[in-house]
Amino acid sequence: MSADSQKTDKRGSDNGLPLEDNPSIYTHDTLEFVTVALEYCGLMEQAGEQDLFHFVDKATKLLPLLYLKASLLPKVEADGWDLEQVVTEEIYEGLRLRLASLLGERDAYLETFHADMAYSETPIAAFVSEDLADVFQDVGNFLFLIRQGNDEISKEAISRCVESFQSYWGGKLLNALKALHAIRFDEDAEWGEGEQSPADDPTNG
Repeated sequence: MSADSQKTDKRGSDNGLPLEDNPSIYTHDTLEFVTVALEYCGLMEQAGEQDLFHFVDKATKLLPLLYLKASLLPKVEADGWDLEQVVTEEIYEGLRLRLASLLGERDAYLETFHADMAYSETPIAAFVSEDLADVFQDVGNFLFLIRQGNDEISKEAISRCVESFQSYWGGKLLNALKALHAIRFDEDAEWGEGEQSPADDPTNG
């Protein structure tokens, strides 16, 4: 796509989205999803800079909101353009490793809804770090595309995000949330020095 076709002269909102109304694209629900998606990506990018307690506490509050806002995204028709993906495999793997290091032995959980369970009586091992990185990859690519302020690219970004949410990363989010919920309310967990179980946090009443 040529530079002339990019609509870069639009005034931007706080989320980097154009302020001109386009009811089929920049809806209230879209703007709210962008806001929560930015917060989620920020949390993932800061993984390892805070202790496990604070990470789990914030993630278990943010993930349900991200799921809700994604489920409200408008359904738009797109042309199937081949668009740039900014979250590379290197970025993905770097995040996954940081999350795995932060979560430690709590990273692994048993996945009972995996497709391979149809051929096995044993639960499949899965990892919170991988689930969260999967969500980050799709959401991060969405944010990169929609913040360009081009209507056609934004339509494609929303369409792909909705499709991927329904078929892939929405389930990954719920799997991670369930595992993080178990960590958050595990009264028998041994936390590191300076940490406390989220279940014991007086602010979580």
